[in-house]
Amino acid sequence: MLSEDIIWISLPVPALLLDDKDQIADINPAAETFLNTSLRSLEGAHVWDKIMVAAPLEDGFERVRKNQSALFVNDVDLGTGDRPPVHCNLQIAPLNDSTGRLLMLISPREIAGKLGRAHSVQATAKSAIGMAEMLAHEIKNPLAGITGAAQLISMNLPKADLELTDLIVEESRRIVKLLEQVEQFGNVRPPLMKPVNIHDILDRARKSAEVGYAAGMIFTDDYDPSLPPTLGDADQLLQVFLNLFKNAAEASQKMGPKHKGTIRIRTFYDLSLRLRRKDGKGAPVPLQVEITDNGPGLPEEIAEDIFEPFVSGRENGTGLGLALVSKIVGEHNGWVQVDSVPGKTVFRVSLQVAPDLSNSEYY
Repeated sequence: MLSEDIIWISLPVPALLLDDKDQIADINPAAETFLNTSLRSLEGAHVWDKIMVAAPLEDGFERVRKNQSALFVNDVDLGTGDRPPVHCNLQIAPLNDSTGRLLMLISPREIAGKLGRAHSVQATAKSAIGMAEMLAHEIKNPLAGITGAAQLISMNLPKADLELTDLIVEESRRIVKLLEQVEQFGNVRPPLMKPVNIHDILDRARKSAEVGYAAGMIFTDDYDPSLPPTLGDADQLLQVFLNLFKNAAEASQKMGPKHKGTIRIRTFYDLSLRLRRKDGKGAPVPLQVEITDNGPGLPEEIAEDIFEPFVSGRENGTGLGLALVSKIVGEHNGWVQVDSVPGKTVFRVSLQVAPDLSNSEYY
């Protein structure tokens, strides 16, 4: 394969190649995913017959060809007629080959915004948990004393008054359990990274969930068998999907005993997503796992903060399960997001690919 072809296939953003008559000559894999269509269905079509942009660009294309300089268009809505418009930035550049061909790059602003929020969530989680972890040990000691004192008092009380001491003991133990979860959250070791098969991990998590908290739920899967291995810690990734399955099961159970709760697992490849590393370089996270439930959806007031610690949609929930998911995925150089509407919530985990793809042991 020519180096130009490799670059074209590897571009992380949707890209279209237009001929001198603004007809689509080629699109890269990221554009096929973004537009939810194939090159075969678009090739030879006029770009404005297939893509709708809320901006007059015809004259702009001619200026790009005439001046041989790039055109940048920010904050426009781009649609295809088959999907709702997406807020994007566009870049149109000429090819330096005197053919009049143009390169059109599409940068969905929605993805950039969510990636920024994901990093902010991870920083917030780290700060809040660090403070809570420092306090947890100090709080547990006096709580043990309170529990012991209440139990001693209950030995000399009539049965009619035992309810109050039982309440003290029960609530103290609940707080201790929460503090232990905080300590466990803060003590998660760095991941031991090696190539792992994500489908093996999902199957392990599913089997565990089916005999536990997700008993009675209907599981379905749509696996892409061609996925390469991801680079990660199998035990920690198992914890991620156990937490997501538990969250999905608890959400569906809110609908009542007659509701047929379902959890759908989907894996696929998406070349258009990249995360910015600490060194400033972009890192692809093309391996996608989606966990979908048919519960009531996230409450609107917490939807944006669901990965922050102590934010929960359940009564008496600790709000640490999804925060732990965010922490682990972030330490795997990945990204987690959620899209939720009434009746459907989709958690999507995006992971990197293991650099050594020649070891077939992990397929």
